[in-house]
Amino acid sequence: MRQYTQLTNAKFYKPGEAPVAITLPHTWNNLDGQDGGGDYYRGTGTYEIPLPNPTPGKRQYIEFQGANHIARVFCNGTELGTHEGGFSTFRFSLTEVLKPENNLLTVEVYNGECHVYPQRADFTFFGGIYRDVRFIEVDKPHFDLLKTGSDAVFVTPQATGETQLDIFPVNAESCAVRVQLLDAENNLLYDRTQEALPHTQFAAYIPNPHLWDCVDDPYCHKAVVTLLQNDTPVDEISVTYGYRSFRMDPQQGFLLNGRPYPLHGVCRHQDRKDKGWAISRADHLEDATLIKELGANTIRLAHYQHDQYFYDLCDQFGFAVWAEIPYISTHMDGQKPHDNTLSQMKELIAQCYNHPSIITWGIGNEITVGGDTDEIYYNQCHLHELAKAMDPYRPTTVAHLNRVPVTHRQTRVTDIQSYNIYYGWYVGSLEDNETEMDKFHDANPDRVYGISEYGVDNLLTWHSAFPINHDYTEEYSVKYHQHMLKAFRDRPWLWATHQWNMFDFAVDSRNEGGVKGLNSKGLITHDRKIKKDAFFLYQAWWTTAPMVHIAGRRFADRAPGERTVLVFTNQEEVTLCLNGKIFTAKAEDHIATFPELPLTDGENRLIATVPGAEDAITLQGVATHNTAYDLPDLAAALQIGNWFLEEDEEEATDYGDEGYHSMMCFKDLLSNPQCMDIVRGWIMSKKDADVSHKFKFTAMLNNFRDNPTYYDRHLRMMPTMISMMQEEDYAVLDKRLRTVKRP
Repeated sequence: MRQYTQLTNAKFYKPGEAPVAITLPHTWNNLDGQDGGGDYYRGTGTYEIPLPNPTPGKRQYIEFQGANHIARVFCNGTELGTHEGGFSTFRFSLTEVLKPENNLLTVEVYNGECHVYPQRADFTFFGGIYRDVRFIEVDKPHFDLLKTGSDAVFVTPQATGETQLDIFPVNAESCAVRVQLLDAENNLLYDRTQEALPHTQFAAYIPNPHLWDCVDDPYCHKAVVTLLQNDTPVDEISVTYGYRSFRMDPQQGFLLNGRPYPLHGVCRHQDRKDKGWAISRADHLEDATLIKELGANTIRLAHYQHDQYFYDLCDQFGFAVWAEIPYISTHMDGQKPHDNTLSQMKELIAQCYNHPSIITWGIGNEITVGGDTDEIYYNQCHLHELAKAMDPYRPTTVAHLNRVPVTHRQTRVTDIQSYNIYYGWYVGSLEDNETEMDKFHDANPDRVYGISEYGVDNLLTWHSAFPINHDYTEEYSVKYHQHMLKAFRDRPWLWATHQWNMFDFAVDSRNEGGVKGLNSKGLITHDRKIKKDAFFLYQAWWTTAPMVHIAGRRFADRAPGERTVLVFTNQEEVTLCLNGKIFTAKAEDHIATFPELPLTDGENRLIATVPGAEDAITLQGVATHNTAYDLPDLAAALQIGNWFLEEDEEEATDYGDEGYHSMMCFKDLLSNPQCMDIVRGWIMSKKDADVSHKFKFTAMLNNFRDNPTYYDRHLRMMPTMISMMQEEDYAVLDKRLRTVKRP
């Protein structure tokens, strides 16, 4: 029977460096890949790994479960081969090159510029052997260990109980294959033995099988496949699988086991703070547990093949999974990059075929960001055709860039469609999200449509009682996600929605919101230690066990006008105790609002209760707004009295026509109701298409419309707005203001 030995001891060095002892799994970018600057090391790293002594009469293989991007493998100086692709399992035979003892494996790993995807994307490409490495010994007859990194056992179950098994033994002349199918309680449901052929097939039938039913009942079966030589077991594989039926419908969305089953969930990257991609099984388990706690029932495992252990967890937890390859952002012309996409798709499907959690194969993400070409189109067509040939039972999908036209040829390549939409963050207004969703649905009533990404960056540092787009506050994140959740609720025809992202993740080239090297769109921090307010908003929408959460605990200092408190819950009503005084509020769309609470100066204790749950925070009553909560560039804008002053000037001298206001001294306008009415009227009259294309200006205009009682505070943001104003808009507003006399 086969034996596995996990290899953890190795020496590592970069060019020109001395070898150092490390522990596998390992990445050389765990720190420089998250510190910002876009200058993390992309090049070659070399590993020297001692091997166990071989057992006489056995055959030996080496298995890598992930090495990014290219791995060139040698044993005792002899090259075994090269693997191109950073996320899949690959193996090489060792038997022919091993000595009785003192065997050394040398692996050159390269994560730099090359023809292997991904090469341009919004995440760090961590280099190294970052997943497990195993030394495998088997008898001469065994299940094929060189079949695309798979188990060489493929189970195709139908909800009706029909079960096909395709099994690939090698060196198995005069051998037999035995198949046993068991339920979750290890009851034997099927037991047959037949002659071993290079491609051995079984057709089994299990009457009335217990179905795998997503998070409601993730019931798994097991196939134990044994290779027999003279009735003696010589190799064995155990495969988890599940019986279920599903389909995606243009009008009904996702249907599981014959009923509508709305899919709502998150996307996940595999890195962690200070670890990069070299994470443990405990880390994987914690991620899955947190996603379950959120209430999600689907995960898009972006933007590449994830660890097999995490797919196992998805089977066990009941998450419906979108699995994809890293054909992302920038297409590379030529045969080698094209072949690499096909190779990575083949490995993904072969290695993940048996997982009941996987419901769709993703062929790419935003690959038309640089524009569509015939080569991109044909590459996607070939990927779709390969996926359907290998697995006709699962649909293919793709994550389109938001600007792909709804009737474009790109929307006709895959079986189902999804779009990455970021209206209200990168472009446009929040309401544009509904417009774009409805536009596709109305134009393509026969096409299945979902949302593959949506989200906003939010950091624990910044806070506002009047949040606006791109202030990076938790409060704007709550406003945004509440809007999206209501929009999705009203569109049951969406096949799935995937929030971007469950966890903050490393992007070494980023520098946003005052933080370097991080995409902060996560609902949980990069180190998994803090759940942001938006996490609990989703929990209120997606879970049924009683929960309550008071938002804004990190927005602790509250001045007058900032003392409205939001409480998230999945119950109908919330009771809030403030310093012993009781308030109640009904939850509207899972948010109970307590406007402008009577905080006292200093410490205030708030306790929110619903039947079966309680939450408490402490707020500080202060006299004035704490500017430490403001994003620095916004805070600087608030402090500018006249943004047209030269550095050496102290006062603006041009107030327009003598005795009248103008745009040249906006500071004085804020105290003049007539001027404010002019500015307000101009803003309310504008449409997004009429103003600067810069998203911050558009977002501020939308925020003015959304918060009509807060003009005084928001007008203080006009320095930033005016700096983005088109010349003709500035002239119109200036002309109107010059009709108002100064006091």
